[in-house]
Amino acid sequence: MDKRKTWREQEQQLVERWNAATERYRVAHAENLLPEADAARAELEALRRQVARLKAEFSTGKRY
Repeated sequence: MDKRKTWREQEQQLVERWNAATERYRVAHAENLLPEADAARAELEALRRQVARLKAEFSTGKRY
């Protein structure tokens, strides 16, 4: 049961980081700030990989 709480906290933190990165990307892109937009896009790619890893863990039964 303790693992589930930890996993939920990890997933919630991931959602918060995703939302923050998408907002930074949106603002930087709207203001034509290319270096900041590129940095936010790179962070989104890293978050996508992390989401894929969590999804794979879930589908193989290693989570929940």
